[in-house]
Formats: sequence, C-alpha cells, structure tokens
Amino acid sequence: MTDENVGAASPYPVEGVRAGFGPPVVALGGGHGLYASLSALRMVTDRLTAVVTVADDGGSSGRLRRELGVLPPGDLRMALAALCGDDEWGSTWSEVVQHRFRSEGELHGHAVGNLLIVALWELLGDPVAGLDWVGRLLGAQGRVLPMASVPLDILAEVELDGVISTVRGQVACALTPGRVQAISLVPEDPPARPEAVAAVLRADWVVFGPGSWFTSVLPHLKVPELARSLHETRARRLVTLNLAPQPGETDDFSPQQHLEVLRQHAPDLSIDVVLADTGIVDDLDALEKAAAALGARLVMADVAAGDGSARHDPRRLASVLDEIFLQKR
Repeated sequence: MTDENVGAASPYPVEGVRAGFGPPVVALGGGHGLYASLSALRMVTDRLTAVVTVADDGGSSGRLRRELGVLPPGDLRMALAALCGDDEWGSTWSEVVQHRFRSEGELHGHAVGNLLIVALWELLGDPVAGLDWVGRLLGAQGRVLPMASVPLDILAEVELDGVISTVRGQVACALTPGRVQAISLVPEDPPARPEAVAAVLRADWVVFGPGSWFTSVLPHLKVPELARSLHETRARRLVTLNLAPQPGETDDFSPQQHLEVLRQHAPDLSIDVVLADTGIVDDLDALEKAAAALGARLVMADVAAGDGSARHDPRRLASVLDEIFLQKR
C-alpha cells in the first residue's frame, strides 16, 4: 500500500457498529476524565466525537513531543482506547494501545499506542488522518480529534499563602503547591483543528467534563476558534462534574466552585444541564444557584462506581446521559 493510497480517504464510518442510534455528541476533555465520559457515551450514541486537549508535557507524551515536535499523543490514545468495543477485538486492542514497555532502555515507559499514533503521523503527514486510521484498526465507536493543530503549553496562575506565581506546563500546573486561579495557553491564539470546530457546530450535545478542570476541560475555551464554535453551536451543553477534587489543581474545591471557575473563564457561555452525583453534594442550594448562574438546570443522579472510588460507573453514567438526551430528565 502506497502512502498516497493510505491517505486517500477517511476510514470512517467504522464497519460493524450499529448505525443510526443516538444524537451527534461532542465530548471535550482529556486523560482519565474523558476516558470515563467516552466509555459511557459510546453506549448512548454512534455519532460521537472526542475533542482532546494537546497540552500534555509529561511521561511518554512529553518525551515524544520534545524529541519529534509532534502533538502529545497520550490523551488522544486514551480517548481511542475508551471507544473500543467490549468484544474480543475491542478489548484486546484497547489493552495493546494502553500497554507500556517495562524494559530498561529507551522504550521504557512508552505506551504502544503513542508510538503507533506517531508512526502514522510521520507516514501520513496529517494528525487527523493518522488518528482515523488508528480508530479503524481498533474498531473505535466514534472519532478522536485534537483540539488544536499545534502542541500547547498551559500557563497557570497559582496562589500560595497570598502570593500569586505563574507556572508553565501541564505537569507543573498539577504539581506546584497552591491553588490554581486561572489558566491561559501558549501560544495565545493557537489554530483550532477545523474538523473539531465542524463537529461542535454539527452536534446536538456538547459535553464538558469530567476531568482535570484546569488542564483538561478549560483549555478548550482558550482556543479562540474552538471557543467561538462552542458559543455559536445550536447544540445543548452539558457539564458532568467530577466526583472529587483533582489533587494539585482543585484541592478543596466544592462542586459549585468548579462551575464558578467555568463561568470566570467563559462568562458568556450558557450551559443547559449540570450533572452531579448525589454523593458529592453537601450544599444543594449553593450548587443549584451556581448552575442557574450558567443558565443550567441541575440533574442529580447516582453515577459513581459502587466500590467507593472516585470513578464514574460507565453504565450508570450512560443510563443517565441517555435519559437527559431523550429529555426524560
């Protein structure tokens, strides 16, 4: 197969996926939070697009980014793994792309999926085409897109003992002592991926969160063209709140503080629904007021895993999201 033939056409839609169920949905985020969201959403719709942050600068992704000048592939890989089916093919490939080499040497710590994605990027010269082909190999039940065309750095304003300092990088943002107050991006005006903008404008629903609030969710609102599409889309907007604060980012944040920070970063963005687990809410009145300030109604449901961990249960979350999309909640 020649390079020309490999890139000749998009491999979507994925064969074998039941077509025509559920609304077109765009999920925004990165890392484990987006993984949880996509694991649920793929049970609800076959018209699913993940728009993923590209600011990771740690681990395997950071090494590949620095050495090869590519987009950090890790969050993109995790999103693709989340979209794998529950059959033998899907579960096997999900494990393969998530597998990390444990041997001593240059491959130590690299995820197989990161190397596969970067290899296709080098072969095709197009990040979206490369992700589409990985998605086809995995039988992914949806599409994964980077939110921007270039790697990004996060600048975070961090307050500690009344003193505000600025730190650069996703890892530094998560590890620097203190409370993050606000974030911005470097470069300040990064080019959005046009496919991501188009997906937002075509969607019936846009889902924010769960996930690391300052490094996975809010960065989408700092890419100007993508932010414009999030304001202009006819889609309804839903926020899924985290089950626990993110260490190093949102320590001691209440659920309503997450919404207040969202409003600070996008004061003109209206939200239709805020989804919160019943177990995380200590002040229902305050949370309802914070949701109303965004224009949203609050939906309370049991969506946490039953083992007591701060994880969403995919089937519980899928069931509630399906009811919201069908306007039964």
